[in-house]
Amino acid sequence: MNAAPIIDAQGLGRRYGRRTVLRDVSIQVGPGEVFGVVGPDGAGKTTLLQILAAILRPSFGSCRVLGEDIRKHADRVQARVGYMSQGFSLYDRLTVAENIAFASAIRDVPKDAFAARKTELLAMAGLERFQDRREGALSGGMRKKLALCANLIHEPPLLILDEPSLGVDPLSRRELWRILDSARKEGRSIVFATSYMDEADASDRVLLLRDGQPLALGAPSELRSAARGHVYSVRTTNPEAAEAALQTSPRVLSFQRRSSEEVRVQFRSAGEPPDLGLHCRELKPVEPSMEDVFTVVSSQDAPIEAVQATPARGPRSEVLVAATHVTRQFGDFVAVDDVTVEVKAGEVLGLLGPNGAGKTTLIRILCGLLAPSGGQARIAGFDVARQSEQVRASIGYVSQKFSLFTDLTAQENLTFFGRAYGVPPSEMAARIAWACERAGVSTFELGLVRSLSSAIRQRLALACAILHRPRVLFLDEPTSGVDPLSRFRFWRLIAALASEGVAVIVSTHYLEEATYCDRLGLMMDGRMIALGTLQALKADLGLADARVEDVFLSFIARERVKADAA
Repeated sequence: MNAAPIIDAQGLGRRYGRRTVLRDVSIQVGPGEVFGVVGPDGAGKTTLLQILAAILRPSFGSCRVLGEDIRKHADRVQARVGYMSQGFSLYDRLTVAENIAFASAIRDVPKDAFAARKTELLAMAGLERFQDRREGALSGGMRKKLALCANLIHEPPLLILDEPSLGVDPLSRRELWRILDSARKEGRSIVFATSYMDEADASDRVLLLRDGQPLALGAPSELRSAARGHVYSVRTTNPEAAEAALQTSPRVLSFQRRSSEEVRVQFRSAGEPPDLGLHCRELKPVEPSMEDVFTVVSSQDAPIEAVQATPARGPRSEVLVAATHVTRQFGDFVAVDDVTVEVKAGEVLGLLGPNGAGKTTLIRILCGLLAPSGGQARIAGFDVARQSEQVRASIGYVSQKFSLFTDLTAQENLTFFGRAYGVPPSEMAARIAWACERAGVSTFELGLVRSLSSAIRQRLALACAILHRPRVLFLDEPTSGVDPLSRFRFWRLIAALASEGVAVIVSTHYLEEATYCDRLGLMMDGRMIALGTLQALKADLGLADARVEDVFLSFIARERVKADAA
């Protein structure tokens, strides 16, 4: 770097008591550089960013930010940095305009400059029409954009953003990055943390973190070179047979079906792939994505974990979920609007849609947690509005927060949920052992849930949800913040349950996970705007070779055109 670095950190680390959560981080960030800190939940991203923002003192190492020592002059650093935490740092009872005004006041923005800056930022974020709306009434994506505006109002030379797009739909993510791109063009340096591996491509350089330690550091192109030769495309006329063979190979790290004829595979070692006996039409190396990079790099020192084989599966004839013209209103607001959908035994339905589309509300209705305002829904033959007790005995539910008690151990959580689901005491031990085996988690030598990684919590939540052997499983964004390899393994568990006849409904913001689903339901403004297999949705749009994100955004755009014409 020719110019003096905006950030110069050497050997940073942080300890809480005897537990070290971050160690050996050395980075430099230059003027106008976009620097990504990428890793799953629990990797140490927030700790590192709070140190760089001079909010948290390091236990080890040294760091200068904007020329100031963060230990000696934390107040000077904090005054010149725009720091956006995961919690938004906004006031839900204030309007959009009031939040911007408050942020301006505490940052001592000159009064003669405030109006112009506010107008420019709100226009850039598309929030001009919502100035009088309370922050608490905004969608998740709009709240993120407002928080970003509040941190740009004092025109800081450095933005530090902690997971700015976590839990935000792809459309809102694009809008967020458009704002950040404008900030970058104005010469600001940006350091951001994310668990979305594809966002690493928006960075000049990337730090990959796992368990508080650096895995790799470099430009995205440099990191990809480390994974070349590990990633292959398998084209076959029998993808089920291909997946069965891949599961048994110790050289395979993970794989993902990309279409009815293609499976993408990550191998543990580079070079000539093994003979998989797939009778495939084509087996060729492909350019690694950043998810491939993280999977390969993070697994180089990790033991091979057996992935349970998944029997051949497919939807059966019995309909276990049936929603007919379901509507849910909250006052004048229609959260779910005339939705009709069926899910059969053994089928996996993926729900996609922007924040506020109605996915979680629909799931809560089908679970019997919310009564529909109109229409009818049945689970395993039981009416969700009139037979809630039978419905809840038939379903398993994993919410966005995993529904675990963090101050209890894994065993205590399992016992609690077993009792709540009515598992007989005489069967409790056997059911817990069965559920843990199906979910790929062991309760032995595990401490309190709050000390577990996000991947282990995820599997534990699944074990708790299937203790009573439900016929229908609801998963509301179960893989948020989880690393790619853990997501792959979790989806193999879902496939194993579906192969046994469980109907699964899962919502996600990771659009590539759509390839794991039998059918997709795209929701927008409470309505089901598209329903079918991925291939059928592509055909509907005339986009045979499109990515899932392109399909998602095309349906959203089509609906907006319809709304404008109405």
